[in-house]
Amino acid sequence: MRWFLKGTTLVVAFVLLGASYFVYRVVWGTPFRFNDLLNRQAITAALDSPQTLTQVGVTDGAWYDLTSGKLDTYSLAEREKIFARTREFDAQIAAWDKASLNPQEQLSYDIVRWNYSRVLADEKYPWLGANRQLYPVNQAFGIQTELANFLLSTHQITNAKLARRYVQRLNALGHVLDAVRGDIERQAEAGVIAPDFVIDRSIEEMKALIAPIPGENPLVTHLAEKSAAIGMDGAERDTLVNSTIATMLTTVYPAYRRLIAEEKRLRARAGHDAGVWRLKDGGAYYADQFKTLTSTNLTPDEIHAYGLSEVARITAEMDAELKSVGLTQGTVGERMDALMADPRFLYPNDDAGRAQVLTRYRQILGRVRLMLPRYFAHIPKTPLDVRRVPAFSEKGAPGAYYERPSLNGARPGIFFANLRDVAETPMWAMPTLAYHEGIPGHHLQIATATEIQDLPLQRRMGFMPAYGEGWALYSEHLAKDIGLYDNDPYGDLGRLQAELFRAVRLVVDTGMHAKRWSREQAIDYMQSTTGMAKSDVTAEVERYVVWPGQACAYKIGMKSMLDLRAQAQTKLGSRFDLKEFHTVILENGAMPLWLLKENIDRWLAQKGNVSTMSRRVN
Repeated sequence: MRWFLKGTTLVVAFVLLGASYFVYRVVWGTPFRFNDLLNRQAITAALDSPQTLTQVGVTDGAWYDLTSGKLDTYSLAEREKIFARTREFDAQIAAWDKASLNPQEQLSYDIVRWNYSRVLADEKYPWLGANRQLYPVNQAFGIQTELANFLLSTHQITNAKLARRYVQRLNALGHVLDAVRGDIERQAEAGVIAPDFVIDRSIEEMKALIAPIPGENPLVTHLAEKSAAIGMDGAERDTLVNSTIATMLTTVYPAYRRLIAEEKRLRARAGHDAGVWRLKDGGAYYADQFKTLTSTNLTPDEIHAYGLSEVARITAEMDAELKSVGLTQGTVGERMDALMADPRFLYPNDDAGRAQVLTRYRQILGRVRLMLPRYFAHIPKTPLDVRRVPAFSEKGAPGAYYERPSLNGARPGIFFANLRDVAETPMWAMPTLAYHEGIPGHHLQIATATEIQDLPLQRRMGFMPAYGEGWALYSEHLAKDIGLYDNDPYGDLGRLQAELFRAVRLVVDTGMHAKRWSREQAIDYMQSTTGMAKSDVTAEVERYVVWPGQACAYKIGMKSMLDLRAQAQTKLGSRFDLKEFHTVILENGAMPLWLLKENIDRWLAQKGNVSTMSRRVN
């Protein structure tokens, strides 16, 4: 028996020693597998970001949840920590022998290192906000509304614990806003102040957010509704709602008022010029943004010229389509402007009309969902919801946007439609917007990547503008290819107007940031060229001001994907399979365009080799 116990003890000791060594390698040392390293890096970064953990959706509300009551730290120290961690992570990857990795791991190697290089490019511009935004407070993506939207749509209230954590986060919101206020003061001393119209819109948004009495603020009524829906104990619920009202009154509203006051002080020093050319190293910053957002080395002049050529091509197609429905007088922009206002295609601009719009979007998406199996091998299980952009942020928000689902599928993907003015999106323009934001656009692409189990987290959760927005715009074109606009000339005009809109973006973005166009010049050019509603155009142009280069990602990404498809069709001829092409594009996750081309080239080479072997066997 002693020998048996001694032997068992030795076995247990060896097992524990082996397990300890395994844990050490995975958590601190060099992992056994390359993907383990990448996942460790992703988890390490996420653990420092409570908001990322909520977006991923695998910890909130669980017994081990320690972060769902917190918001991300906003400080220069945190920014420097991210830069240092990124350099460390990049060095860890560089230490691996790339040649020893399998093809998917080599792809991960290139994708992640490229992403890290783009993060570190921002180190050259210390005048950026602590969150690496050009203007942390802005009307389109400003932290002052993004945090409120995060609480309303991303933080899930599915149990009492998450209801209590919601209140903790709401209390933390005031502290973050004060940190932001100090940061924009620092930026101002470095000569970085948002244009006057950006400040005006941001102030309007914040005033709208705190206009209701605290008990009627959406941030309070949201908690009241969700806590009731989960059957929370009545007494505890009342206490929690009252606590939320007190937090709004003593912490949140005063913080917003302080930030509004600071913005008003900066307004007196703000100029009206829209472009980053006016900032120190603004030209270099714009070039870096271009590289990050388009993943190409194209120059502003090249993109401006391409935009003008595409505007001419698409305008000619629209002219022919307009003539086919009897609209022959005036410029394309004038005729589209008239069509936008045609009451036959407008829902009532009231709450009943807004409800009809959301219902119609769901019908459009339901129809295309039935067609997906013909063109895609993987149909995501993750559901898609359609919601209205929150009223307090809709004035400065884009016409629509998409919010990704959680990693575990508990939170759906959400297509947010801006219903500030129903006339901005006539009935014939709705299908294209639904295809772009929902299916087969953003939702199909992002949900597909999220559900690929054997890829590292960076590739399942990553988003790259030229790839993601390029796919969404490609999806609009795909809808035409698969017959969704057959016998619908007005719907096809909506598609063409949307593509023209993206081509105009190339001209306007480079015009303001590289060629010193004014805001007004950009608005006039876009409105007269597209015939879009003036309010929609204004919001779009002001969005390009606060995120230089992002508007160029769409058309450049679409062009790349269409070029790759044409290349594959030419090379494979009758053996080309659209479903297989889409598999190669989508089921490897997001990547820079240059890597996407390399991946397609490898696929074509493999197809060619298989074809050659088949002929030899025969």
